Amino acid sequence: MMFEQSLNRLELLTGKDALQQLNATKVIIFGVGGVGSWCAEALIRNGIGNLTIVDSDRICVTNINRQLQATSETVGKIKVDVLKKRLQSINPDASITALSKVYNKNSAQSFTIEQYHYCVDAIDSLSNKVELLVHAFTAGCKVYTALGAACKLDVSRIKTGSLWKSEGCHLGRFVRKRLRKRKFNGDIQCVYSDEMLPNTGEHLDGCGTDMCICPVSADPDNPDTDWCSLKKQINGSAVHITASFGFFLAGMITKDIVDQVTKTKEQP
Repeated sequence: MMFEQSLNRLELLTGKDALQQLNATKVIIFGVGGVGSWCAEALIRNGIGNLTIVDSDRICVTNINRQLQATSETVGKIKVDVLKKRLQSINPDASITALSKVYNKNSAQSFTIEQYHYCVDAIDSLSNKVELLVHAFTAGCKVYTALGAACKLDVSRIKTGSLWKSEGCHLGRFVRKRLRKRKFNGDIQCVYSDEMLPNTGEHLDGCGTDMCICPVSADPDNPDTDWCSLKKQINGSAVHITASFGFFLAGMITKDIVDQVTKTKEQP
């Protein structure tokens, strides 16, 4: 009852029918780092009643600058478990599932994506991102993807639109190239920015700290995990950018749901 009352301001904006639809909507988010964690919280605060969060990582000290669940007290803990606890404290009645596992071509079918209305891709790994986009779209989900959020400081340059029409984003270009190789042309909406700043700080090997909990080399049980130690380059990032990406994604989903309810009510 308390959470229903907490949505009073949102109900004034959307109407009761839209709130009921938000509560009935099922969303799955892949990747709950700098982008996905903020998207998850925004969705819960906007009344989404069924949310699944997927991420295989533990919280690293270098996550603190941009990831919602990362604090000095949570370093080393499982990301999805810490985030679930926070989300559940916001809405105890929400159905929140935390899956600490990798999404890749080998694990894809274990996620039963077809049961969800919306899928949010906030994965860093290019190969896993492309795999997810094809899988989720083919399964019938409405898919939203986050393109590159690193190396950016100007929030005014964040945009939304078709993945096929994004401009100035290196990750977007690579994603489209791989999708074309798979002869995929589905309509997927994205959040992106055409800003690309250079890294001006000192180059770091791995995460550059002695508190990193990533393995020094690849984990044989999770060969596709995007460990810091496997990255060719660590790019700089800022929370006002990554969080904005997450809020844009949550906003696109929320607006789509509200628009559908409004359209249905307007039909004779």
